[in-house]
Amino acid sequence: MLLGAALFLVAPARSTGAVALRFLRDDSEVSRLDLDALRRGCGEKTITVDDPYYERRVRYLACPLRAVMRLGFGQDGAALAGHDIVFHALDGYAKPTSAARVEEDGAWVAFADADRPGGFAPLGRKGVDPGPFYLVWTKPAQRDTHTYPWPYQLDAIEVTDLLRRYPHTVPRDVARDSKAWAGFDVFRGECIACHAINGEGGTIGPDLNVPQSIVEYRPVEQVKQYIRNPATFRYGNMPSHEYLTDRDLDALIAYFQVMKTQKHDPGAAR
Repeated sequence: MLLGAALFLVAPARSTGAVALRFLRDDSEVSRLDLDALRRGCGEKTITVDDPYYERRVRYLACPLRAVMRLGFGQDGAALAGHDIVFHALDGYAKPTSAARVEEDGAWVAFADADRPGGFAPLGRKGVDPGPFYLVWTKPAQRDTHTYPWPYQLDAIEVTDLLRRYPHTVPRDVARDSKAWAGFDVFRGECIACHAINGEGGTIGPDLNVPQSIVEYRPVEQVKQYIRNPATFRYGNMPSHEYLTDRDLDALIAYFQVMKTQKHDPGAAR
């Protein structure tokens, strides 16, 4: 996955000023950049990506993520060390990663298919438009979507601290080296983009702890099988997690078992 050629070889035919990327700190907007401003300030290039979602090589018009972060937050990425970075999509998907990962070479914010003036080609069976922005990665080791965030329909980038922001997802009163904490790490990396615990986290899927924990109304082995391959139970939007090990799944169950004793239901007070 090599970088492509020169600047501004192909420009989208559409007017770009109305399209904007938002930048947040703990849910509060600190700035927003329309596409024209982004293109002027970020060092736009044409890049070539072996795209895991399109399952083919695609040329994109894109800006380096590090430059985008610097424009949006007004500081270099090194100043964000130790924070969590959350990528928010238009449909409510919110994918967290580390500030260190965001600083890696190879991360780009794409805003158009370079060979398709006007935007992106439809994606997947449903023909989804990945715009207005799509986070892509150019290096072979970064193609793994389980390790690297590839959110499309990107709407906002947030700097936060997930432990502070979502305190009711943290397993309290158990050792940091326990299986439950290992499960929390799996949940934070794999699940929180779509699911909440105690009303905190993603909103695409159901809350997994309130009013009842998933392990209170489903057998443990069934929960593990569903996480690994949900399509064997029913068709839907839940992705498979066949790459999770038995140890990962056991840890996740241990986390759910602890959290069912630590409920905080914001909906119950309404």
